[in-house]
Amino acid sequence: MIKSVVSKEYQNLQKELIRLQAQWKGMINPETIKPNLDKAAMAAGVPAAALTAIDFEISLFQQWIEDINTLLINHNPELEAKLSGIEGLLNEETAIRWIEEAFSFNHVYFESFAEEHGLEPWIPQFLAETALRPYLQKTAEMIQPELDRGVPGAGCPVCGEPVRLAALEDEGKKVLHCPRCLAHWRAKRLECSHCGTEDYEKIKFLTIEGDATSQIQVCEDCNGYIKIIDTRQYIEKPSAALLDLNSIHLDFVAQENGYKAVGEKKQPN
Repeated sequence: MIKSVVSKEYQNLQKELIRLQAQWKGMINPETIKPNLDKAAMAAGVPAAALTAIDFEISLFQQWIEDINTLLINHNPELEAKLSGIEGLLNEETAIRWIEEAFSFNHVYFESFAEEHGLEPWIPQFLAETALRPYLQKTAEMIQPELDRGVPGAGCPVCGEPVRLAALEDEGKKVLHCPRCLAHWRAKRLECSHCGTEDYEKIKFLTIEGDATSQIQVCEDCNGYIKIIDTRQYIEKPSAALLDLNSIHLDFVAQENGYKAVGEKKQPN
């Protein structure tokens, strides 16, 4: 198996974050999450989480941000000065805004927030996204029994994250996995997750020398790609988040070959 390009230190940090997120998810009262499985809306590509009423406990969210800061500083003490002012900035109003903007992938808001408060650009969105995920994962856990297939081009049917990861499971069935909310759903072997084409002449597979468990499915119709990992060869299957992280070399290869994580349907001339 090819060695991951991600450092051991960063892998360990992510494992700790995943452990914390699982712990936090267990603290969420299921009664504060009320899914609305509007079949028509979901069939149109609306993420189920956007239809779900979630009563966020803001004090928990704020505490989780503090926990993330502590973990980051333990792994890299040089971050202490960069993270020291976060707690003072994160009042209830700001915490609610962080949740809303992380939920909707609003990169511009977080970049502006970082600039306004003299923070490194990655810090606010990383903290907000990491603390939001337990709620998304709890929502996905509750909705999972009703998930069958997604809508090509709409991203994860629960949280809307762009599709980029699939696993071959059981008898070679292709299952799409969301590293963000951990939802999973079935997909056709020859189908583009971005534009939906099933034209076998448009769907190709790139393989990596020395990596027997992975391949990249690319689409010549929309230039999109997804990573496919044969998890049947794993003794212990990692979470989708770690699987995504440890296969980042496949993203590099796909993008170096001109493919994109979010496919775009080509316009006819």
